[in-house]
Amino acid sequence: MSTLPQINPAEATGEAGELLTELKKTIGSVPNMAKAMANSPALLKGWMALSGALSGGVLPAAVRERLALATAEHNHCTYCLSAHTFLGKNVAKLDAQEIELARSAKSTDPHAAALLALSDAIARGHGTIDETDLKAARTAGVTDAEIAEVIGNLALNILTNYFNIVADTDNEFPPVAPHTA
Repeated sequence: MSTLPQINPAEATGEAGELLTELKKTIGSVPNMAKAMANSPALLKGWMALSGALSGGVLPAAVRERLALATAEHNHCTYCLSAHTFLGKNVAKLDAQEIELARSAKSTDPHAAALLALSDAIARGHGTIDETDLKAARTAGVTDAEIAEVIGNLALNILTNYFNIVADTDNEFPPVAPHTA
């Protein structure tokens, strides 16, 4: 059971109600995470703004889903693993092998693999990386814009991972458990 109440979009008022209505129009539904985030309209608005901004960036949806899977696995977030496995398969059209590889920060696509390796190095180093990690990414063709967006996606995914872990958000997706506990 969630440690934070889920705000029912039909009963929400004020800024929370406006944001939940906007989210439903934008993505077609209101995930339980957003219902719990609505306890703080500022948080919900921030998540929606960062997520929306990054979706319009240089990283395609399939790469963003891989990054989300790697981060969720690293942080042991069942809710986000479940959500991004579902989204990776059904929206980004990743196959089962790519979804599984992404959980280990790997990919059969060399460019996606370089982006995942960079994100993984940043996450494991808590923001500090060895110069060789950055050089390897650049050698693989990772651009400055991609480096910046990897960091932005990592921040977004850490936000949602930590939120869902603390909130113990009720999972409405087919459950996917982390490989390590």
